[in-house]
Order: sequence, then structure tokens, then C-alpha cells
Amino acid sequence: MPESSLPKTYDFKATEERIYAWWEKEGFFKPSNDPHKPNFDPSKKPFVISIPPPNVTGELHLGHAMFVSMEDLMIRYHRMKGVPTLWVPGTDHAGIATQLQVEKMLASEGLTRDMLGREGFLKRAWEWKNKYGGIITRQIRRLGASCDWDRERFTLDEGLSRAVREAFVRLYEKGLIYRGPRMINWSPGLRTAVSDLEVEYTQEQGTLYYFKYMLADGNGEYIPVATTRPETILGDTAVAVHPEDERYQRFIGKMVVVPILNRHIPVIADPYVDRSFGTGGLKITPGHDPNDYAIGQRHGLPIISVMDEAARINQNGGPYAGMDRFECRKKIWADMQAQGLTIKTEPYLMNVPRSQRGGEPVEPMVSTQWFVRIQPLAEAALQAVRDGRIKIVPERFTKVYYNWLENIQDWCISRQLWWGHRIPVWYCADCSQMTVSRQDPDRCAHCGSLRIEQDPDVLDTWFSSGLWPFSTLGWPENTPDLRYFYPTSVLETGYDILFFWVARMIMMGLEFTGEVPFHTVYLHGLIRDEHGQKMSKSKGNVVDPLIVMNEMGTDALRFTLLVGSTPGNDVNLSLKKVEANRNFANKLWNIGRFVLSALDQAPTQAEKPAEWTLADSWIWARLQNLIREVERLFQSYQYGEAGRQIYEFTWGEFADWYLEIAKQQLAQGGDRAYWTAYTLTRVLDACLRLLHPFTPFVTEELWGYLKRACEEKPIYTPAGGWEKALIVAQFPEPRQPEDWEEARVNEFTLVQEIVRAIRNLRAEKKVEPGRRIPAILICGERLTLLESQREVIAHLAGVDASQFTLLGETAEKPAPAVSQVAMGVEIYLPLSGLVDAEEERKRLEKELAEAQSQIERLEKLLSSSFAEKAPAPVVEKERQKLATFRETAERLREAIRALGGE
Repeated sequence: MPESSLPKTYDFKATEERIYAWWEKEGFFKPSNDPHKPNFDPSKKPFVISIPPPNVTGELHLGHAMFVSMEDLMIRYHRMKGVPTLWVPGTDHAGIATQLQVEKMLASEGLTRDMLGREGFLKRAWEWKNKYGGIITRQIRRLGASCDWDRERFTLDEGLSRAVREAFVRLYEKGLIYRGPRMINWSPGLRTAVSDLEVEYTQEQGTLYYFKYMLADGNGEYIPVATTRPETILGDTAVAVHPEDERYQRFIGKMVVVPILNRHIPVIADPYVDRSFGTGGLKITPGHDPNDYAIGQRHGLPIISVMDEAARINQNGGPYAGMDRFECRKKIWADMQAQGLTIKTEPYLMNVPRSQRGGEPVEPMVSTQWFVRIQPLAEAALQAVRDGRIKIVPERFTKVYYNWLENIQDWCISRQLWWGHRIPVWYCADCSQMTVSRQDPDRCAHCGSLRIEQDPDVLDTWFSSGLWPFSTLGWPENTPDLRYFYPTSVLETGYDILFFWVARMIMMGLEFTGEVPFHTVYLHGLIRDEHGQKMSKSKGNVVDPLIVMNEMGTDALRFTLLVGSTPGNDVNLSLKKVEANRNFANKLWNIGRFVLSALDQAPTQAEKPAEWTLADSWIWARLQNLIREVERLFQSYQYGEAGRQIYEFTWGEFADWYLEIAKQQLAQGGDRAYWTAYTLTRVLDACLRLLHPFTPFVTEELWGYLKRACEEKPIYTPAGGWEKALIVAQFPEPRQPEDWEEARVNEFTLVQEIVRAIRNLRAEKKVEPGRRIPAILICGERLTLLESQREVIAHLAGVDASQFTLLGETAEKPAPAVSQVAMGVEIYLPLSGLVDAEEERKRLEKELAEAQSQIERLEKLLSSSFAEKAPAPVVEKERQKLATFRETAERLREAIRALGGE
């Protein structure tokens, strides 16, 4: 294939959609070993990921971009390793979020859900889902997600709904689900209970109200009390003081009067009371505060709820009934002021619990709900991590996981919504018994009455999501997919939903399948802006991944997110980094153009067996070391570092060094050009394979050109032949290091250091880039090696070949000349008129001081226990470094003496 057939520039807009459609059409996303196919081999162990199902209401954001990029990297890597690979996609019905969207749509039409009724509302909700529900999955495809879309699931589809019912009934039959009154978080805006995990605490400026709790005996004495929520006074059933607080001990056991309502309540002693907070007197409202609820349970206090579902004051609020809670706050305080019961107010910084979805302050209240008795499930989930069946990456989150599960409270699973899995419980109007059933019953299971009605509530969205790894594979049916693909392999998600989702999947997986749902939990960090700030619309620092992909390409965004990541650590996203990685994609394309051009120039065949140059051997040895490092890093989940090393090799070593030398070698024609083209092609092939999981589109496109070119002119063919596509090509396998590799790398490293030294001296003296300059190298025992690399050094360093002198040793140092020592080789550039002897001496003395510092460090290291404990090859490497620094220091002293220094 002639080079001209490869476009001059990489056009990601014309490539990405076309490539993705081709991948999907060819079936590359499907597992190579499918239990539904006749050639299925059950002995092959698959690699499986269940996608964290995005909300069906969602629009693509950077959190999606992060998890899709990371999971797609894992999937592509294992697929290229020849492992049967399945990535199960799907979406979550997102009970609260979707109901909010549908209610907003109805409001725009002047309707409410109550006006439509339950059936009418659900009909409109499904219409909304069918119209907008696919947006997020289409956007996820933009990121290159190689999911098996034929296995896409939705948490409200028929199969998953059956799984949810089965799970509920099994837990109920086992006594792990119960219904009763307990303290929960109530969202007045959403009119539903919400989980503790769905409450966000924000620091806000509030007010601390000090008032008098008058003693009921009428003697005029009172206990001063402070509160941030005066409206809850209406539900007080006690005033508590610390049992050792001398100020209030004489009041314990007496009665005080609830302001305005004139209800008599006791003064109790409880060690929970913080004597240093407020006045040391604590009003107890068991119906509207979780801590007060616990105190009330200990002391047998009555529970009075003073708010309805909309957080308006109910009939228990006396004259304030019907008022909004915040309106009541102002009115009751004014009334107490009028009665002389207030003391003072002061500003107070408080943590306000707000509904994650609705945004309004939640109201703790006692409500009859459905709960999961979580302790037995939590114990099993703890044990699975403790005994190593599940590994959490990074490990520090293991302690966080333990802490939450060891202190877990029963899980409130009922929600007062219409969109979701309706609780499979029916109440009988005649015998008041409950029927819990997998199928909709037509009569009461206890008395046979036909007058039964289903519980109106739905289950918490996380209940169905907790079943996701196995319900998506067909559970509770024993399907071929479930038998082969479960347990899944890795659960990859953000650390912020370790409790919401990950722990619940582990609990549910163990309970219903007897197996852990995955062997590894990989937690990525949150995406922040380039300054490390959390992204928010109010700050104006939100980055829209769709805009970034439209402007710079999907590969550039993926590479930025992946290479910038380490497990569990937040990622700072800079658009400048994305731009740099777009440039990397373009650089890769230009490397491909050069290699295809070299292939075109080279002879069709070589006349003699290969004679590798030092540069050929070096780049191959460095590639093999890179492959070994990438495999090691992938196995330890250090994907970001693996990507960085591939980037550095491709741009820094392959492009900046080997390609420049290859130009010289190609110009020689004949066998040298043939074997250079061969080396260029096999190294590029390996680079594209290594990069593919990170940057799938540009690598697939370029690899296709490379494959066709090599098939037309077969200078190089991979060991297993050219596969149909890069997505299913073999990932480079690490080889054992060969004896010659380290020596060739060390030899070429010397060449690099000499070239860098000359380039640095040129830059310091502001020698124009195109000007060829004379140079003298005093090489010592490296003379033979450097003579063989004379042309390479001259070409790369801009040295005039006719004025390039290499000496073993010399008694007289060239002068005047600028000089430097690189790994024991003295470099002199006789730049007439550019050398200031005093300035040059100072520079050399600075280098000598640095070399001496390294010598002292290494001498100290080698005289310590390190020399006995470290592996022999590692110790020998440090000794070689010491010898090189000693030689460098001696050469620098000689150069300083030649300039008249001491």
C-alpha cells in the first residue's frame, strides 16, 4: 500500500461512528464462548463485568465517561488476551428521579399524578421512558463501550421484575423483611421515605434559639433549653439533662410545661446529653429526631408526630395545625416571646440534611415502612471480604467497608412512589392479614376473601440494583448465562457508591446464589476540575463530555481520564490535557504515515539474514520491557501508570529516537532498509495493540491500514497472523528477558546521554538549530562502541561529521571549548567565541557537586544492610551506577583543571 493511501490527518469525526458500527455489526462485542452456541466450551473461564446501570433519566456526564472508559479498557484487554468476555449493559428505572421528570412534564400540561391516578400516571411514565430512556445508552456508545447490547437489561423489564419479587418473598419467608413504625428520613417535596445514603448534609448558617422550659409546679423556675428547630417543640415528650450535671440534678423527675400547648412532660437524666452544648438542657422529640428517638426508646417516652407528609403541622400541633414547618417556626417563636418564654437567639453553623434528589431539608419522622433485617446479610458480606473471596481496590476502602457494615442499621426499602417495583403484599379487608406472593393473588391466602388490595408503595431502587449481577443473567431461573457467566469478575464503580450499591450487591449475591457476585471491587475516584475543585453548575466549572468528544475526539477524552487515574483517587480534568492527548492521537497517526512510507520504500525481500543495528536492538529490548511492565501494572490494576508508560515509549522513544535513526537506515537502501521497515512495522503493531484498550478508535483505524499494507507487501507478519480486527487481535504477551537486552539498552542509553548533552550545550550557547558544529569525544574504553555509532550521534546531535573526533584518551584537553561529561565520556564542543572560561568552570563545578552527592548517597546505601538484603542484581546495578558517577566525577575534575581550576 503506498503511503498516500493513508490520509494526511486523522479525522476522528469521520472515523468513530463508522468504526463502532462495524465492530457491532461484526459481533465483536459478544463473548467468543457463548453458552447458546453449539461450540460452547464450559471449561473456559470468562471475564464478566455488569455495567453500573445509569439512570434512565440520565445525560452523559464525566462520571459515566470515567466508568465506561475504565470498564471498556478492562473488557478490551481481556478480549485481546483471548478470554471469553462479556460486558452486560443496562439502565436503572431510577424511581425518584424518573417520577420527578414525569411529574415536571405533567405540570407543564397543567396536570398532577393524582389527577391521572396510578394507572394513568404509569402509562405516561412508560411513554416518557420509551421516548427518552435510550439517550444515555446512545451517549455511552459514543465512548466506545464494547458491551453486548443484545443482552441489554432494564431494572423494570419482565425478567428483572420477576427477580425482585422472588428476592422480596424469599427474604420475607426467612423473616428478614418486616413492616413496622421506625424513625426514617422523610422527603416532604417528594412525599416519600428516603435512605440515609440519599441524604446530603450541607453546612448552612442557621439560628440557635434559647428558651425557658418552665417547671409545672408554678414556682417560676425553669430549665434553659436551646434548639435549632422551634417547631418541633410541639412534639416534645421530655427534657433531658446529664445525670452528673450539678446545675440540673434537682430538676430530675420533676415535670415541665411544653410552651403554648401547656402539656406536662418529665425531666429525665441521660448520659447522651452534651453538657457543653447550648445550655446543657436538651428537649427530646422522639418523633422528629433520630437521637431523640433512641433516648425515647430507652426511657419509654411517648412518640408524638406533629407533621404530615408535606411537612405541615398536623392536628397534634394545636393552634399551628395546617402551617408549613418553617412558617410555624416563626409563629411559635413570636408567641413564646409574647409569653416571656424566650431567652435569646444567636447565629449557628449547622449541618442541614437535604434530600439528594429534591434538594429540600428532609424531616426525620416515625413512619410505618418496610425494612430489611440487615444484620445477617451484613455479617456474610463482611466475611466475604475478610476471608479474601472479594478484594477491594484500593485496599484502604476495605476499612471503610468494614466500618459501615459493622454499624449498619436496618434498611428501609419502601418508597411512597408509583414508578418502581410495587411491593408484592396484599392486605385483606376482612381478616386484616397480609398475603405475600410471587404471583398476583386473586384472594386472601388466609381467609379466602376477595377483598384484598396491594400495598401502594414501591421498593427502593437500590433493592433491584442489588440483584443486578445475577438478575441480568436470568436469575431466579437457572439459565445458561447464569451458569456460565456468574459470578462476574470485576465490579468497577466510583467509591461514592460503595454503600449504596456495592455492599448491597455483595449481600444479595451471597444470600440468593450462595456465591460472591464478583471477586474484585475496583473503585475509581471522582472527576474534579483542573484545580481540584468539585464540579458544579453554580461554579461554572462543569465539563460536558459530549462537547469535549465533539471537539477533540473520544480517544483524547478516554486517554486523559485513564492515564490520569489511580485506584480510589480523584482525577483533576484539564482541557489542556485532553488537547495534548488529541495531539498524541495525531502524533500516532503521523508515526503510522512514516512507517507505511518506510514499508513502501523498502525492498520486497532481504538478500541476507538480519543484521540488527544498536538502535534496532535497543527499541526491541525497550518494547519487550514495556510489555512486561504493562502486564505487571494491569495485573495490579495500575492502569493509569500503564498508559503513561505506553505513551512515553510511543512518543518519547519510538517516535523521537528510533524514527529519527530509521530515516538514516532507510536511506542506505537494500537489506538495511528492509530490516528497518520490518522493525518499524512490528514495533508499531505492538504499540497499537498496547494502546487499543485506552484509545480504541484511532488504533483500530491505523491498524487496519497497517494490516492491509503488510498483507500487500509481507515484510512483517505477526506470529499468529493478521487478525480480522484490532479489537480481537492478540494483546502483546510478555517474554522472559534475553541476555543481550540489558547490554544493548545500556549502550544505547550512553548514545542518548551524549546526544542530550550536546543538544543541551547547543541550547545554552544559543547555537542555531540548523548549524552543524564540531565535536570531540574522549571515550576511554567506550571508543569502539561510539565509533560504531558515529553517524547516529552526528545526525541526532547536529554535529559536522567531517569535524567529529573520537579519542580513546588524550593528555591535552581541547581549549577553548564548552564541555560536559556523560556517563564517563568527555564531550568538548570547540565553539570559538562562545566560551567564557570562568562561566564554563562554574558550570562544571556545579555538575561535579551533583555527581559527588550521588557518589556519597550510593556509598552510604551500599555500606548499609541494603547490600545484604536486596537481590544481587539490584545491588550490582547500584554498584555500576557508583562506578559511573566516580568516573564522571574524575572526568569533570580533569575538565575543570584544563580551565585553570583546582
